[in-house]
Amino acid sequence: MTEYAILLPDNETQWEQADESTRRTTYARHRRFMELLAERGHQLTGGAELTHSRTATVVRGTLDEVTVTEGPYAESVEQLSGFYLIRSDDLADLQQLSGLLAGDGAVEIRAVVPDSDPVLDAGRAADPSAGAGAGAGTVHGADSAGNRSS
Repeated sequence: MTEYAILLPDNETQWEQADESTRRTTYARHRRFMELLAERGHQLTGGAELTHSRTATVVRGTLDEVTVTEGPYAESVEQLSGFYLIRSDDLADLQQLSGLLAGDGAVEIRAVVPDSDPVLDAGRAADPSAGAGAGAGTVHGADSAGNRSS
């Protein structure tokens, strides 16, 4: 199975100003999306709704010399508002289901680079008792019940 990230851009100002009915409708759409994922054999492995981009920090530099600035990496009307991580063998169906989240807007789907460390992989091949190593089999993300999109 391939793991995919579904990236959810949104207009944060509109979301902050949304009334309770709009929020309930949006969250219901996400619950339905998660139900359909399970019904169709996709595996939800993680995800989260993100805080407003004004709370973001940008880190630049190296381990020895770091500069931290406040605010999002890029200033734009739409910011990344959340994401899902999903394992699937059927990208076409996943794209179809993602239309439920896209609505009048859009979502972006990308394959996730599999966890791999060539040095650890070589060691495991030579010595199966070497263990999984850091990052192997990592479950990414958190509870996705709060994801949202336009």
